Amino acid sequence: MTDTLPADLFLPQAKKAWFIEDRFGMFIHWGIYALPARHEWVRYREEIDDAAYAKYFENFDPDLYDPRDWARRARAAGMKYVVLTAKHHDGFCLWDSKVTDYKATNTPHGRDLIAPFVEAFRAEGLRIGFYYSLVDWHHPDFAIDMYHPLRNRPDAAARNDGRDIKRYAAYMRDQVTELLTWFGKIDIIWFDFSYPDRIYKGLPGKGRDDWESVELLKLVRTLAPDIIVNNRLILDGLTDAMPDVVTPEQYPPRTPPKVNGQLATFEMCQTFSGSWGYNRDEESWKSPEQLIQILIDGVALGGNLLMNVGPTGRGTFDQRAINALDAYATWMRLHGRAIYGAGRSELVPPDGCRYTQKGNRLYVHIYNWPNQYLLLDGLRGK
Repeated sequence: MTDTLPADLFLPQAKKAWFIEDRFGMFIHWGIYALPARHEWVRYREEIDDAAYAKYFENFDPDLYDPRDWARRARAAGMKYVVLTAKHHDGFCLWDSKVTDYKATNTPHGRDLIAPFVEAFRAEGLRIGFYYSLVDWHHPDFAIDMYHPLRNRPDAAARNDGRDIKRYAAYMRDQVTELLTWFGKIDIIWFDFSYPDRIYKGLPGKGRDDWESVELLKLVRTLAPDIIVNNRLILDGLTDAMPDVVTPEQYPPRTPPKVNGQLATFEMCQTFSGSWGYNRDEESWKSPEQLIQILIDGVALGGNLLMNVGPTGRGTFDQRAINALDAYATWMRLHGRAIYGAGRSELVPPDGCRYTQKGNRLYVHIYNWPNQYLLLDGLRGK
């Protein structure tokens, strides 16, 4: 293939060394969807229109928000970087964006939420990342599609008249510029998500042509030359260059992910429960054993884990989330050396075990202890 995108739009491996060393990060999904407390996709699931959803904007006042507490808990859990949802699919912005009124500073809280967040996490030594949704159910130029809350309205197609996705793409570039120039050095930008081939009731999906992904990536690289950009702008087929990071979601890959036949830098993203945003009544919380094994599974394949917390509408971590973070803290204090800077081993572990390897040191993670002996194949005399 002949490159149609210059290779310098993607990071060389050497510039991702810190990311590969750190291995473990915190994802934070937080916005006005924390008030209904029924998953961050509540607008989509319940087909809530703008008027009905406005009550959450009008009552958003996280009076107990203390990003220093969040940052201390992340550091104690062994996490080395953080990615915050600056804007999720509902279009609500946590910072004082100059190109929209749909932002935290116009809620009863009345203050920018990102600046103190960045300050607090940097003070604890964590690198900073921003999640930015390519989807926006609030923006007037974002056409109704299969994921839009109004998709089943009889006049859905007619409502798209006059909407201009090019204006929306320009809006995104303006906001990304703000995020990458207002808060100091940003280490990661996490775009989400593309679905160009999905059509629903004649309403087409959206992908890189709609987002103007090439122009967006060029802008990001100009503003932040060393930033890590995930692969959800969907630039496959435009270049032979390796994406900065690929992002399997809610599952551990069976084998290390490859791109164009080469091992890729990858990061699993997972949740403590079945939701990303705060979901008060959810019962599907993972056990400490599951949480630790998810982290080990990712590193054993040579990847990272971005584990999610969904704060409440008042700005606190749910006690169940605190318990999960404490489980990581207890384990990582003893075993962090088997995670940081470690990765995949060429050796095959025994059944019920995983290997992580760092240099010439092999770590054996025993999920199921055998009856009597642990047989390490291929290690005789070593």
